[in-house]
Amino acid sequence: MTLPRRNRMTRLHGACTALAAVLALSGCAVFSPTPIPRGSLVEADDYNQLIPGSSSRADALDLMGTPTTKGAFDDNTWIYISMTTHLVPMDYPAVIKQDVVVLKFTPSGTLQSVRALDRKDAIHVAMVSKITPTPGTKVNILQQILGNVGRYNPMQNMMGSGSAGGMMGGYNNQGPGHFGSGNSL
Repeated sequence: MTLPRRNRMTRLHGACTALAAVLALSGCAVFSPTPIPRGSLVEADDYNQLIPGSSSRADALDLMGTPTTKGAFDDNTWIYISMTTHLVPMDYPAVIKQDVVVLKFTPSGTLQSVRALDRKDAIHVAMVSKITPTPGTKVNILQQILGNVGRYNPMQNMMGSGSAGGMMGGYNNQGPGHFGSGNSL
């Protein structure tokens, strides 16, 4: 039993409409990537409560928690890094928002300055495409294959297994590939 032409066209039209609706909805916020927070929770309300000249390290710890990192050469510089990313198919995660707060303390522990940075303050570093030369010879694939010929000896583990040398972790004085001839003069 075949359906009349009008029913088939109605079903096809309905399927195309449903497909168009799904494609239109795929751009909606329901299907948008989920933001992933990373690092410290950096809130402007927290670091704005810190007052240079009167706040201490303990105040900073109470308000902002442990710093993400400290200065490379100065333990009096505390750095809080916050980043929000989302996953990108077949690529690195994309950065939506990034905030960095740098707190500088005096050696006595009093807050000296507060500096808030965002993505506009970032300095983008380009990767260098040069190759670092390494000493030695360049070996092609044929030399790699033929260089290992004769190094594997299946009888090596069987020879001398009853001696004291064979009992000490497989070490023996017979040398690889010599079938037990040893090193004699």
